[in-house]
Amino acid sequence: MSVYFAPGGTVLKRHWFLLFFFVSGFCSLLYEVVWLRLGMAKFGVTTPMVSIVLSVFMAGLGLGSWLGGRFIRRFDTAPAALPLRLYGGLELVIGISGFAVPALLDVGYTLLRDAGRGLSWASGVYYLGSGAWIALALLPWCTAMGATFPFAMAAIRTILKNESSRSFSFLYLANLLGAVAGTLVSAIALIELFGFRGTLRIATALNFSLAALVFVLSSKVSGVAGVPDPEQVHAVPISAVRSGSLWLLFTTGLCSMALEVVWVRQFTVYLGSVVYAFAAILALYLSANYAGSLAYRRWAKREQGKETSAVWILMGLAALLPLLLADPRLQIPGDLDPDFGTDFLWGAVRAALGVMPFSALVGFATPMLVDRVSGGSPDLAGRAYAVNVVGSILGPLVAGFAVLPWVGERAALCLIAVPLFAAGLASAVRAPRAARGVLRLAPRTLFAVSVLLCVPLVALTTGYQSQYPERIERRDYTATVIAAGTGMGKHLLTNGTGMTKLTTITKMMAHVPLSLLPRPAKRGLVICFGMGTSFRSMLSWGIDVTAVELVPSVPKLFGYFHADGPALAALPRAHIVIDDGRRFLERSSEQFDVITVDPPPPVPAPASSLLYSREFYSVMRRRLRPGGIVQIWFPGDDAATQAAVTRALLDSFPSVRAFNSYEDWGTHYLASTDPLPPPDVDHLPQRMPEAAVRDLLEWTHDSTVPEVMRKVLSREKSVGDFLKASPDTPAMQDDRPINEYFLLRSLLQ
Repeated sequence: MSVYFAPGGTVLKRHWFLLFFFVSGFCSLLYEVVWLRLGMAKFGVTTPMVSIVLSVFMAGLGLGSWLGGRFIRRFDTAPAALPLRLYGGLELVIGISGFAVPALLDVGYTLLRDAGRGLSWASGVYYLGSGAWIALALLPWCTAMGATFPFAMAAIRTILKNESSRSFSFLYLANLLGAVAGTLVSAIALIELFGFRGTLRIATALNFSLAALVFVLSSKVSGVAGVPDPEQVHAVPISAVRSGSLWLLFTTGLCSMALEVVWVRQFTVYLGSVVYAFAAILALYLSANYAGSLAYRRWAKREQGKETSAVWILMGLAALLPLLLADPRLQIPGDLDPDFGTDFLWGAVRAALGVMPFSALVGFATPMLVDRVSGGSPDLAGRAYAVNVVGSILGPLVAGFAVLPWVGERAALCLIAVPLFAAGLASAVRAPRAARGVLRLAPRTLFAVSVLLCVPLVALTTGYQSQYPERIERRDYTATVIAAGTGMGKHLLTNGTGMTKLTTITKMMAHVPLSLLPRPAKRGLVICFGMGTSFRSMLSWGIDVTAVELVPSVPKLFGYFHADGPALAALPRAHIVIDDGRRFLERSSEQFDVITVDPPPPVPAPASSLLYSREFYSVMRRRLRPGGIVQIWFPGDDAATQAAVTRALLDSFPSVRAFNSYEDWGTHYLASTDPLPPPDVDHLPQRMPEAAVRDLLEWTHDSTVPEVMRKVLSREKSVGDFLKASPDTPAMQDDRPINEYFLLRSLLQ
């Protein structure tokens, strides 16, 4: 079979397919990041919800890879340009998703909000309904993404036959490079400059442009497609390798994605709880994948299909390297010289040394296995890649919902590495005795050395938890939670990030709005439980109080921070709900006199803007009784973020006031639908129940109620000054999380 080109057709070389899949990978990462955030904003920032979105995305890739391979094999004798045009059609369909998915998520949000008001707070029916709608909204477009691999492979088989037998690895390499660029560019620039929906429009424009380019180039291709000559296919027959290779593909997918979940918990301690930390880990993983895939391409050309056992033998050892790099006792230059680089930079160095060796081995192994199974066949490649994706779907679920809550980060690494060591042992046993691996060692010797090196890694290293020898540790599918300290030095950490401490500030979050309420309160709401201090203070007023907390383990530590915590939690008028605070308000039909919100620190924490945005404040206003008061704690950040929060409140409430905190840092915002009355500090003791007075003065020895309250209410801040400090900054919105994406702004300051 021959392929003929019309005049000018010779321009369709390898670099065009490199460009196609670079752009495709770039756009896919943009879609994944934005769709995840849109789903969280609409359906809740909960771990099950995040898992649903990511699982649907990966399931679509696997389904598309499998179905695309089955579909494209029908066109073996079609015109040579047809597979290329079908691929271009897929890119066009994917581009449409930039408009379709946000609209579908909006419709689903409205339907579930209206239909789910009567459901219980912890209802699995809501997750079932929201999961089904997310699948409906995302699955068609993700399936199209997955089908691009077999469709492009079919085009390569007809146009670039010399690349056919290893075409998957070629496309995989380009796709990874695009994914790395998409991860970095979206985090560093696009979302900060254009917002989430603007970033989607950019991805759509790129997909449409790519489709147009493919259609133009396909017009230059003529001839008849056909199966490549047998001598051009160097793969081992599928019957000889299929079972073992497919199991290895499943294992690498499962273990690599499970390890990513563990890495995030381990290295966030050093990178900080910011979106750039997660982008850095993902970029490191993808960059190392790319390096490994590039190494495979060069190795495959040189070795012409020979097997290598070293990659499997070393994979288990590489999976355990984060045990060393996450050990707080390990000193690196940034630890010794704070001026040598930022904390984030040296945290990234730790993460890179920990995750990149394993990621590079996975990048080498995955395309090697798919090439071995497929031999250039789009159908077989689609099935093989689908198996890898199935493992990638299960990996985060197994790690997040089973292994991490059961044994914690360090033991989780060891358990996840077990199947990798098993694969390494099998590879070492099967390897020819004459073979040599790294450092010219025989495979069995190399495996024994790697196992011996793991012994000190496991036995002598420790995690960040060791910095708190006297602690209570709780783990769940959301986070590892630590309560440590004694007396007033007690503190709460979530995944290594300090959340709160025992402070009168958290008491003020409840007492200030309740004392200014023009009528006796009946119901109060606390969003973000923390140590339970605000919840406890609000209960001291004798009212019905609901507290909403995202992390299930946090309320279980109530008694550690407050001796009377368990007794208070058992009161009939005390309700603790495990849910996303915004999702709770969306689904609830209750009305509250006071709502107090203490968003999780730091201010730039991922998804924290969903508790500072105009859309969230509008939801709170609907759940507030006429004349009720909302308290928003803002610990303080750059002027642009403070201005964005202030504008969002002013857009949602006609009356907004701001006060300095009891400890002279941070701001208490008070907002209401009615004018807020001037504080009558001297008469507050007569309005407050005795229990509330005792609670307020618990940690302010030798003070009175007027003295304590005056330290806050007599130091009002001007909301106009906040706006003047950054006059061009828009209101905080779900689409423009100014607090989370700040790198360009900080560099220009």
